[in-house]
Amino acid sequence: MSRSEDDAGPAPVLDEATRAAARDRLIELLLDYEVLRFGDFELKSGRRSPYFFNLGQIADGEGLAALGAAYADAIVAADLLPDVLFGPAYKGIPLATAAAVALAQKYRFNVGVAFNRKEAKTHGEGGQLVGHPLTGRVLIVDDVMTAGTAVTEAVEIINAAASGSAQLVGVMVAMDRQELLDNGQTALQQVAAARRIPVRSILSLQDLIDYLEHQPAHREPLRQIRAYQQAHCQI
Repeated sequence: MSRSEDDAGPAPVLDEATRAAARDRLIELLLDYEVLRFGDFELKSGRRSPYFFNLGQIADGEGLAALGAAYADAIVAADLLPDVLFGPAYKGIPLATAAAVALAQKYRFNVGVAFNRKEAKTHGEGGQLVGHPLTGRVLIVDDVMTAGTAVTEAVEIINAAASGSAQLVGVMVAMDRQELLDNGQTALQQVAAARRIPVRSILSLQDLIDYLEHQPAHREPLRQIRAYQQAHCQI
C-alpha cells in the first residue's frame, strides 16, 4: 500500500531535542565510517578544504540502516513525506532505498523508490528509469549539494518521465556545506529559489562545528573549520 493510499494520519512531530540527538548520532556514524575526514583536501572547485565528506564510505548493512533512519527522521521532521523517493545515480540509489525502508519500518509509511541509469538501456525493458513510476509527490534524495548541478539533472529527468503526473515536492541531502556561491547564496538556497521547492539537509556545517566544540580530541580540526567557515561559508 502506497502512502497516497494509506490513511496513516499526520506525520509525527519530532521536537528539537530529539532532532539534535539524532544529528549527533549521525555525525558519530559519519566519523566512524570515515565519511567525514579532517585534513587538507582539494575540492572540485579547486578550493582547499579542511574537511571532506564522502557518503559512499557507508557500504554495509548496519551503516545503511542507520543512514536510512536519519533520512527518514529528517523527511518526517521537514514534513516532506512523498509518494516516491527519487535517488539520482549513483550515490542517491542506496540512499533512497535505505530511506524508504526506514520510513516503512519506523513510521509505517510505504513509499515508492525510483532511480535513473546514467545511460539509457536499449534492451530488455529499456529506458533510463528503474523502479516505481514517477507519479504523485516526488522527493529527491541525495548525498551533498555543491553547485546544484546533479539536482537540476534529476529535475529534468523527473519532468521528462512524469508527463505532468508528478509533483516535485523537494530535495533532501545529508550535508549542507553552507558554502557561498558567486551570487551570495548557498547551493541549497539557489536551487530552492530557482525551483520554488524546499531544499533541506540533515546536517549543516554549523551542526558539525557545534558537535566538535564538545570534542577535545578534535580541537585543531575545529579551529581550521571555523576559519574556513569565516572565509567561504554562510554564518
